[in-house]
Amino acid sequence: MTDFARLLYADGPNPEHAAALQLYGRFVGDWDAGITAHGPDGTTHTAPGEIHFGWVLEGRAVQDVWIIPRPAAAPAFPIAGNWYGTTLRVYDPSISAWRISWFDPGRSVFRQQIGRPRGADIVQEGTTDAGDLTRWSFTKITDDSFHWLGEVKPAAAADWRLVVDVRAKRRKG
Repeated sequence: MTDFARLLYADGPNPEHAAALQLYGRFVGDWDAGITAHGPDGTTHTAPGEIHFGWVLEGRAVQDVWIIPRPAAAPAFPIAGNWYGTTLRVYDPSISAWRISWFDPGRSVFRQQIGRPRGADIVQEGTTDAGDLTRWSFTKITDDSFHWLGEVKPAAAADWRLVVDVRAKRRKG
């Protein structure tokens, strides 16, 4: 392992905020996912995906990689595009919430959000460069599964629109 990888990776949560860090820390591990993209016209497209979560930065953050794989030369996944991006989730005790940054360089998608528990769920909210509101939610969370919803609300719209729906199951073994 290179020094960079060794210094980025952490074995577990930092003891200073261990309880708060478990909000996302419970996802650490490898997941298989079924992704459904929802078009504004009601069309849907599905694809397999994978998600990998790990502790980083002295256990003060959780980083993940979300992938909608496709074979070389296959067409792009309709509506949502192909994902090969990473999220850095850092707990900020000064606001009792998580500062979240999503980077998908292949699609030039970059998002900033604030994440908090909402009942049994986790809700992340932010704004796109165009001014649309974003809401990404983890729901129906168990030790071995979760349901993730990616929603958008354009400034001129009255309601939220579901764009991506992910159902993840933890890999065994």
